[in-house]
Amino acid sequence: MKYTGKKVVAILLAICAVALVFAGGKKDVGAKKSGSQPVRNFSYEKSGELSKGAATTGNSAVISVAATSDMHGRIYPWEYAVDSPDNDAGFALTDTVVQQIQSQYPNTLLIDIGDNMQDNSAEIFLDMDTHPMIQAMNFLGYDVWVPGNHEFNFGLDFLERNISNFDGRVVCSNIKYADSGKSYVLPYQIYTIDGIRVAVVGSTAPHVSTWEASAPDHFQNLAFTDPIKSLQETVKEIQGKYDILVAAVHISRQGEYEEEGKTGAFQIAEAVPELDVIFAGHEHATYCEKVNDTWVLEPGKYGSHVAFATFNMQKENGKWKVANVEAQNIPTNNIAASKRVLDMFKWVDDASKENANTVVGKITANFIPDGTDYITGKDNVTTMPRAQIEDTALMDLINIVQQHYAKSDISTAALFNFDQTLKAGDFKRKDVAFIYKYDNTLMGVNITGKNLLAYMEWTVGYYQTAKEGDVTIAFDPNFRAYNYDMLSGINYEIDISKPVGQRITNATIKGKPIDMNATYKMAVNNYRFGTLMSYGWATQKDVYFDSYNEMPLSATVRDLIVKYTQENLNGNLSPTCDHNWKIVGLPSSFNDPATIAKIRSGEITIPTSSDGRTPNVEAVRIQ
Repeated sequence: MKYTGKKVVAILLAICAVALVFAGGKKDVGAKKSGSQPVRNFSYEKSGELSKGAATTGNSAVISVAATSDMHGRIYPWEYAVDSPDNDAGFALTDTVVQQIQSQYPNTLLIDIGDNMQDNSAEIFLDMDTHPMIQAMNFLGYDVWVPGNHEFNFGLDFLERNISNFDGRVVCSNIKYADSGKSYVLPYQIYTIDGIRVAVVGSTAPHVSTWEASAPDHFQNLAFTDPIKSLQETVKEIQGKYDILVAAVHISRQGEYEEEGKTGAFQIAEAVPELDVIFAGHEHATYCEKVNDTWVLEPGKYGSHVAFATFNMQKENGKWKVANVEAQNIPTNNIAASKRVLDMFKWVDDASKENANTVVGKITANFIPDGTDYITGKDNVTTMPRAQIEDTALMDLINIVQQHYAKSDISTAALFNFDQTLKAGDFKRKDVAFIYKYDNTLMGVNITGKNLLAYMEWTVGYYQTAKEGDVTIAFDPNFRAYNYDMLSGINYEIDISKPVGQRITNATIKGKPIDMNATYKMAVNNYRFGTLMSYGWATQKDVYFDSYNEMPLSATVRDLIVKYTQENLNGNLSPTCDHNWKIVGLPSSFNDPATIAKIRSGEITIPTSSDGRTPNVEAVRIQ
């Protein structure tokens, strides 16, 4: 549904949504239901070919396609978790680029590749009939939307309402109904642009059922199939019906988990050679490469770039052929924001800033007084994040809250933002979002000592094995930082001189060694529960607490942090740290003063992963 209501109506809707959040009464849009559930009957009604522009009369033409991905709640160029500008984010910036493209190619096909209704205060608008991010895409004339994995975070009622209200076409070939095998949305969409047929095929990350394992109703009766197989089947189905074939996939370059190196965007390029261009998302990376003579590109995150491709077409014997394809990512950094977007969605910005600045308590002292960067001591991580090198009051706070509400023996939590900290002063909702980025919920899981240790060994695989001569501790570039967890309620050491799988030492709970046959209660977020399920360390039967069911008005970990601060700490947050874990097995060269000085001065820089998402991926050697 395109946003066409009067501004006053929109503002009232936003205020109502925000008021519900302030009151702790946010609608539980994705809550579980007990007992058996009827098979869903959602039917995506849109279908049929579409046209843009009049047919070209000559024998040559240029067709263009532009794409965004992983916008994550960003319309204005503003980061509400820190309440400051973000000069390469938001539809207001991507629209400026798109308008420049459209001035030359007015019939440009515009695609979004998913993950747009989560993060950056997007959750305060969940109760609206059409989420502001979908309103923005309608306003900007997006033709295609491919759902990302985060689109499933808030339940199918929410998602399907927004799918129905999106003016363009929703395309994804590898989401099927489990009972019938029929497509959930369109597997493809064909457009005739200037008389030339352009087919768009889509797919999304196939691990949604793992990530949403704690809330099966978020994917009830849905199967997420092999994206390569689904794309191959779809391309075969439309053979002869297109002149240009474009894929839009919410999938990383190399795939993930057991599918790594098998079902990524690069493997799709190899397995489906008919594709002329693949627009990718999900990885939050910026790249543009040719694989198997097919351009594969991703426009980063939040609107930092617009992916853009042009197709030079030639008519031969009455048929259009692709003569050449050019692709690039166009940056948005520091360009002028689109006035039409700023004007239309000012109410979203106003509501988000009001929510972000609501005071929920007081912070009595800095939680990481020595700085979030372990080497420089600054609160901007450029070397090693302190919270992943040593225990901190910040991670202990999250685990204390989780242990309290899950009534668990132990708790586990990850660092979602390398710079996250709390400083003395007012404790605001934006601070809660800053220290806990995602809308995860809390679960209590029974886990055996054997599986607990197996899980711990897996998560500390984040560290590379230390060698003599190393001055710093390095992280595995292929191990996402959000998969490295720190535990409370258990004392343990991580010996990084040993190989992966043999690192946890001196692990005790309440002063006793872990009993491999005993069962312990562990607090985890719903995402990590999916990990435990996927490795066989826990099952649905092991769940004894789920905040979705038992605390529907305070279901998220963010909500619980606020609730605990106000109800258990009288609104006053003070840093405490039990130092229950530490890294051992460090070489004698660790923290060599002369080398550390060169790192601090900038003479030596520590590499990050190729996609920029993992810092410190190579140990600095003694100089």
